[in-house]
Amino acid sequence: MIDTSKPLNFSDFELDPRCLTVLQEMKITDPSPVQAQAIPAALEGRDIVATAQTGTGKTLAFSLPSLTRLARKKSGSNRMLVLAPTRELCAQVESVMQALCKPFKMHSVAVYGGVGMHGQIEKLTRGCEIIVATPGRLLDHLSRKNLNFEHLEILVFDEADRMLDMGFLPDIRKIVKLLPQKRQTLMFSATFAPTLDRLARDMMHSPERIEVGFTAKPVASVRQLVIPVREDEKPRILLQLMEEESIDSALIFLRTIRRTERVGRALKGSKHKTAIIHGDLPQTQRQRALEGFRSRKYKILVATDVAARGLDIDDISHVINYDIPENPDDYVHRIGRTARAEREGDAITLVTPNDHAALAAIEQALGYNIERRIYDGAPKILSIYKPPDLAARSVVPKRRRGRSLLRRR
Repeated sequence: MIDTSKPLNFSDFELDPRCLTVLQEMKITDPSPVQAQAIPAALEGRDIVATAQTGTGKTLAFSLPSLTRLARKKSGSNRMLVLAPTRELCAQVESVMQALCKPFKMHSVAVYGGVGMHGQIEKLTRGCEIIVATPGRLLDHLSRKNLNFEHLEILVFDEADRMLDMGFLPDIRKIVKLLPQKRQTLMFSATFAPTLDRLARDMMHSPERIEVGFTAKPVASVRQLVIPVREDEKPRILLQLMEEESIDSALIFLRTIRRTERVGRALKGSKHKTAIIHGDLPQTQRQRALEGFRSRKYKILVATDVAARGLDIDDISHVINYDIPENPDDYVHRIGRTARAEREGDAITLVTPNDHAALAAIEQALGYNIERRIYDGAPKILSIYKPPDLAARSVVPKRRRGRSLLRRR
């Protein structure tokens, strides 16, 4: 039994040596807490339900033990299925699997909508051990008999709570009916709602429950800030932030596609290197925007919540909520795009007087009031949430040098 209370190295697990070689090439040596707990249980073939904050390394937590277990048996097609909620997450997970598969001489394929089916069909016909798919496109392939899962050994739900939020439960149930009952099922999620609990009971066999840290809470290295504004002042305040902040890269969230387009065009008009991503864009455009943001061709990515999860970009310096999210979980997932991999980051939320209830819900979920930054003429916005401890203070991580965070006037 591995003692996870002590510092660990990936070599402490019974992983296939080829996994360790790839990790060395990636310069990854120490497992994250969710990896330290999930890998030993997964290697034993146990079903797992794991909840951990966004950006804590859940992909390696299921891919490393899964490849090790697959390598112990005879090769074959469609032996592992990973279900993901969005095209972006699907592509990201498959890229990680692809790198890990090379020394095993295994193959993976990403199956998602928004692109033609022909290329996916060709790869499926040639044979792939690992399928990473969104539910809708996978059902399209299954209905056309492009693949079957009679030899499936491992099923993974990645960002399971998000799949339920997006209404994929009926599709998931249809897919599971087509899978062998004798299999290992791994479920990874940032939160664990009652619906997810019921899904786990229906589809898993005595799963081991792994909970790392506080679920639905931001990491401590995110410095959170609320700026009270009037709706018509948002464009000016945003441009002011762009000028005053030491922004290496910023992810800006909005509620609607129309607002995303409008704010993106305004930033481009102000000579900021900006890309836009939302659900109405073709997959090729979405991918170009993400790759441009990842490579620093663009300094700013303006997005709807389609990008709130599944972005494998470790050094986003700022998340800006131009529109406050509708619920606390979305807030946590949005700001989880910064301060990844133990880095620091800033999360700034513009809040109008009409947003006071949404702000209160977020602060109640967090258990504290977020620091306010007030400028001259700003509206007064009081959260209706009051911390139970009268001495409770806002959580304000130490500010890094050179950060103005909208100077007071």
